[in-house]
Amino acid sequence: MKLIRFGEAGEEKPGVELEDGMRLDVSGFGADYDDDFFGKGGIHKLEAWLKSNKSSCEVIPPDIRLGPPVKKPSKLICIGLNYAKHAEESGATIPDEPVIFFKATSAIVGPNDKLIIPKGSQKTDWEVELAIVIEKKANYVSKDEAMDYVAGYVLHNDYSEREFQLERSGQWVKGKSCDTFAPLGPYLITKDEISDPQNLGLWLKLNGEIKQQSNTNDMVFGISEIVSYLSQFMSLMPGDIISTGTPFGVGMGLKPQRYIKPGDTIELGIEGLGASKQHAVAWEDFS
Repeated sequence: MKLIRFGEAGEEKPGVELEDGMRLDVSGFGADYDDDFFGKGGIHKLEAWLKSNKSSCEVIPPDIRLGPPVKKPSKLICIGLNYAKHAEESGATIPDEPVIFFKATSAIVGPNDKLIIPKGSQKTDWEVELAIVIEKKANYVSKDEAMDYVAGYVLHNDYSEREFQLERSGQWVKGKSCDTFAPLGPYLITKDEISDPQNLGLWLKLNGEIKQQSNTNDMVFGISEIVSYLSQFMSLMPGDIISTGTPFGVGMGLKPQRYIKPGDTIELGIEGLGASKQHAVAWEDFS
């Protein structure tokens, strides 16, 4: 299934997108896409509910805003330097173990919401990424059983302010957590819809020009290994999001470097997961 959430920011309702592109309001199911939904088998229950109730669901107009497809996840965990060529362009060695950092969940917005360039920013950068959504609590899971804990996948743009991230005490979270720095969606695609998540094309354009174009098969650590590894150090909870890293082609790696300016448009997508678009505005203009 393609799970969506729609409506004004903070007031989103749950929906689904059908194979023909029609979007249905599934508020009648009685649950939003939060930790309780995932942890109590909500995906399978919703699928069964739709078989009997699809005809009574209201159609969502195509111009309605889409919000993030997961409601208030407890964690947004990211994996750094997880594409070999991106590590190279960053001047870093390929890590022996996954590099872990967090983004504040307050950075999460809808897939087509505006990107607010932070106050004082000179180096806001783009990063197209495949993100995983966790379905049930995971502790000390093996690599072989890790996929049993995955609900599905979402498109994520891991925006980064490189000065905040790398030049001010090297604390990555500061450069990753600014408001609007985590647009998610348009969909949560349930894992049964993606036959091989380790072979998906992903791309990003800046003002119509391709900057990133790669495949998830370039990951250093695959999805199963990431889920298993993280579960050794923390509980992965239903609805948690894990972003698996970005390929080469970020602004910091270009020669000369290129960072996002007000008025820029960033478009990105992953095969099978849809596409999103953000228009950049200055903090001063948005506030």
